[in-house]
Amino acid sequence: MIIKSSSYPRAALIGNPSDGYHGKTVAFTFSNFQADITLYQTEKIEILPGKRDHVVFDNLESLYEDVNKFGYYGGFRLIKAAIKKFYEYCLTRKMQLDVKNFTIRYHSSIPLHLGLAGSSAIITACMNALIIFFKISIPKPELANLVLSVEAEELGIAAGLQDRVAQVYKGIVYMDFSRDYLEKNGYGKYSRLKTAEFPLYIAYKKNLSESSDVVHNNLRYRYVSGDRQVVQAMKEFAVITDDFVKAMASEDIDLMNGLINKNFDLRKSICRISSENDEMIETARSCGASSKFTGSGGAIIGLYQDENIFNKLSETFDKMNIDVIKPRIIN
Repeated sequence: MIIKSSSYPRAALIGNPSDGYHGKTVAFTFSNFQADITLYQTEKIEILPGKRDHVVFDNLESLYEDVNKFGYYGGFRLIKAAIKKFYEYCLTRKMQLDVKNFTIRYHSSIPLHLGLAGSSAIITACMNALIIFFKISIPKPELANLVLSVEAEELGIAAGLQDRVAQVYKGIVYMDFSRDYLEKNGYGKYSRLKTAEFPLYIAYKKNLSESSDVVHNNLRYRYVSGDRQVVQAMKEFAVITDDFVKAMASEDIDLMNGLINKNFDLRKSICRISSENDEMIETARSCGASSKFTGSGGAIIGLYQDENIFNKLSETFDKMNIDVIKPRIIN
């Protein structure tokens, strides 16, 4: 039997810039891109390298361009770490696994380093394939934690729950990371919201990514240290999130637009924003659309009122070598 599993990129729609601040957020997964896993039973365990795991190059220039585009790490280490953490999870819970091996390979079309959660999509798809192959079940909140542990614990990558929760639950997901609930249960309050046809766009420029480590490490330090400005901002993000959910329910596009802009402006008051990323935000607003980051930078999201605004947005961004898509939200 050949098992195929897919996971999708995540875009943060509203809320605090990360999930380590006991705040609230709404994020969704969309199918314009995806990460795929193929797994089948074989005599030994074998992890096949993906397109981003090149070890053979035509010449020095191709090696140079590959490293500049993809960095030094492809998806191979993500798969290897995911398998290890999956086995570790089953061991600690005394889950009996069938004695059988497999070959696994991945492919991903999700743009890299743009805050679209491409790495966690590969891990989530891998976990889902392993769950099917070994015929076990893992509760969704625990699965999101397990996916996070691959990067945060095994690989030492700064990461949070938001991306993984959205990718495990799929669709539009409301997340409440209130301290008391999180510390008591080990995960937040998660609920899927009704998927509606909102006029959303996502714009991204591949060379404008900003490391989440750079963005969040100083912010987290300030939050933990009790910085009043940061602590107050997190409270405001939570209010913006709840107001946005109400606006979604009543389909109040004007209010949703205003809250998206307010969300970014609040973020800008506590975080450093590069001039190139700020230009993307301001350009979208000058076309009549709202705008905020989907993640750490390099990609923005917002609403537009009609097709005229979307066309103006597309034409303007095309001149800036910026891609614009209409995200297809997972149902």
